[in-house]
Amino acid sequence: MADKDGLWKSSATKILAVSSPGGHWIQLNRLFPVFSKHETVFVTTNPNYRPGISLAKFYSVIEATRKEKLNLIIQLVEIFYILLRERPDVVISTGASCGFFGLFFGKLLGARTIWIDSIANTQILSLSGRLVAKFADLWLTQWPELSTPKGPEYKGRII
Repeated sequence: MADKDGLWKSSATKILAVSSPGGHWIQLNRLFPVFSKHETVFVTTNPNYRPGISLAKFYSVIEATRKEKLNLIIQLVEIFYILLRERPDVVISTGASCGFFGLFFGKLLGARTIWIDSIANTQILSLSGRLVAKFADLWLTQWPELSTPKGPEYKGRII
């Protein structure tokens, strides 16, 4: 995934790794061996995950769902601010609203973007995954039967 897809510029690549808590977060952290060679900034909605992120930068944003419109707006602003402050080269997410906003604004600001739909989505892609498709430079599913010629691609599973 690294150099052949042109997603990492060099050893000095700055990555913004963003996801919701729970399974999304676990899957994102399974990719830590890839992140460890780069400056990585983590973003999630659970501030209690901070101790598990050794020396990397960590941000917590408000939890939001599509039913919580005000929280979605606050989360959107928080993610946009983090992206303006950090200016990552790559934004990667395993899901939900904060991941969608991360990829959306990351793409607008010139970052390369990677979306990995959650392994929990066995029958249909997540809503965020379907919406983010046009902003993802690399759009992946963890189920071969959800892969299509137009995307997402199947390259294996994280869990």
